[in-house]
Amino acid sequence: MKRRIYHQKLPRAGPDREALREKGQFWTPAWVAEAMVGYAIGGGSKSIFDPAVGAGAFFAAGKAISKQTGRKLRLLGTELVPDVLREATKHGLKAGDLTHVKITDFVLSPPHGLIPAIVANPPYIRHHRLTLQTKLGLKELGTKLIGSPLDGRAGYHVYFLLRALQLLATDGRLAFIMPADTCEGVFSQKLWKWITTNYRLDAVITFAPDASPFPGVDTNPIIFLIRKSKPAANLFWARCLKPDTNDLKRWTLSGFRKTNAKSVSVHYRNIDEGVITGLSRPPFRKHRNGPFLKDYARTLRGIATGANDFFFLTTQQASDLHIPSTFLRPAIGRTRDVSGDEITDKTLKELELKQIPTLLFSPDGRPLESFPEPVRDYIRQGESLELHKRALIASRRPWYKMEVRKIPPFLFAYLGRRNARFIKNTAGILPLTGFLCVYPLQENPDYLVKLWAVLNHPQTIKNLKLVGKTYGSGAIKVEPRALENLPIPLSVLDAVSLPRPNKPQQLQFKLLASL
Repeated sequence: MKRRIYHQKLPRAGPDREALREKGQFWTPAWVAEAMVGYAIGGGSKSIFDPAVGAGAFFAAGKAISKQTGRKLRLLGTELVPDVLREATKHGLKAGDLTHVKITDFVLSPPHGLIPAIVANPPYIRHHRLTLQTKLGLKELGTKLIGSPLDGRAGYHVYFLLRALQLLATDGRLAFIMPADTCEGVFSQKLWKWITTNYRLDAVITFAPDASPFPGVDTNPIIFLIRKSKPAANLFWARCLKPDTNDLKRWTLSGFRKTNAKSVSVHYRNIDEGVITGLSRPPFRKHRNGPFLKDYARTLRGIATGANDFFFLTTQQASDLHIPSTFLRPAIGRTRDVSGDEITDKTLKELELKQIPTLLFSPDGRPLESFPEPVRDYIRQGESLELHKRALIASRRPWYKMEVRKIPPFLFAYLGRRNARFIKNTAGILPLTGFLCVYPLQENPDYLVKLWAVLNHPQTIKNLKLVGKTYGSGAIKVEPRALENLPIPLSVLDAVSLPRPNKPQQLQFKLLASL
């Protein structure tokens, strides 16, 4: 009989779902928790420590493995939210199992002493949900451990990992299940270079979409298995293909020897390559020297208004406000508003009929008194709503001055939930932050036609997974600089007769320019 702690029923929306996001609470199923505990105690530890006990999934897993192996384990841990521990007693754990759980902030008020075995599903709280005081404390921690602060976009879960590594005893083991952004974010190479220089990364476990431990949650989970011992040049990289089996646990308990290729696929992989490629992604050795998208185009994020409900208007709203067309720019805000791979005037008309915003209110930086009266009145309305006090808007001078972008020939869907694609901007609109702007290095029509064919080729689209952040249900999020590193298949360039980049000549030009 398969063991489960319980199935977490996830609210789809509303206050309850928002509360989950605030606390980052998504429970680990038994078939995953037992595999992680199996690795953590593989070094001989007589206890497990969970820094975010929550509903007690890892405690339940520890008890299950104790029963199977006859090996008694002490259950230790911390938890920030006392009410959450009540969930543990409702779903299989006794009050006595929680005796050694302390109510404290593991990251900012850590326990004393070193720990031989740590297992965790740390709260997944993104950076924008953290208080300023918490961010300052995390910045100080990152600087102390790594030598310099991590990028401010690193979430709370990343600092859980850093604190746990700091507390890991010599030859101790750590098993963390975390979102893919831990090894895909802008901070990831710096983070993992430090980890793999100071610790031994034994294995990374990824999951096929059908095998996700958290179905219905928009995240791509990864398990990291790390020891505090001499670093190694290689690691085991596993892909779990089927959920709810004992094969993953059997593999970790066996010291990575017993595998079932039908449910767990395993590769032996170079760590340096893994860090560069992204540990969430399969091994990839081609295209190290290009060509890449940056050889043909530059990318830039779309316009960030700071308050779409104020700056992004329907045609009816703009008319009712009597705002002159001089201060309005045709724009698109959401990827779902573009069903195909081209934005045309017809696309905008259809959106207007549905009362979907298509106009960007775009004041320049002139003094307020210099605007026409309707514009002045609307800006004052924004001030009455205290929009000028919002973080992003407050950084502009004056606050109402809108960002400026040259109209991009192509757009890229920032987060492709259905089908990631490049979009031809026939209508000449400006995109908001739901899109990236793609600016070809050449503007002649023949070049644009050929580049358009290259960008939308299935082999090019397939390579997006090599540069993007992956989420649940196959969604991919690609940042501007990452998109520029999108590998372009040589066969696709040749098929559309777009010349390969002449890199030796480019290098020669750079050398000459420096003389």
